[in-house]
Amino acid sequence: MRGRMLKAVAVVTLVIVALTGCATIESNPKTTIGAVGGGTVGGLIAAAAGGNPAAIAASVIGGILVGGLVGNLLDERDKKMAAEAERKALETAPSGTSVTWKNPDNGHAGTVTPVRTYQTSTGQYCREYQTNVTIEGKSDKAYGTACRQPDGSWKIVS
Repeated sequence: MRGRMLKAVAVVTLVIVALTGCATIESNPKTTIGAVGGGTVGGLIAAAAGGNPAAIAASVIGGILVGGLVGNLLDERDKKMAAEAERKALETAPSGTSVTWKNPDNGHAGTVTPVRTYQTSTGQYCREYQTNVTIEGKSDKAYGTACRQPDGSWKIVS
């Protein structure tokens, strides 16, 4: 079963590469590499968690979108700062309260704002949240949901 899911992720990744085309790779390789990497990682995480094919596909698509943005615009320090803000927001921020980050080296900045906290029918706590990243005066928003895992960590589920 797990082998079939991993094969499905590999096929989806190959389709993504084919659809992005060589022109995209030549014009901005960081975006393409980030999108393919994000899609692959999203799919592998969903497959490892025993996700159904729809969950795997959703994770691949989410990974593509986030990975493409991150690969295109954010450097390693930005990624670390954004991840730390996300962790703090999910862990301690009340709904509606933003956790901010800013890289003083390049001016990139962002916020992570939990918008709703709820408990699933299985008792798992989840938080819907919004991220906003500002680069060179242009802002991009994204929305997601993360759920608390048995070990206390948060896992992005959409």
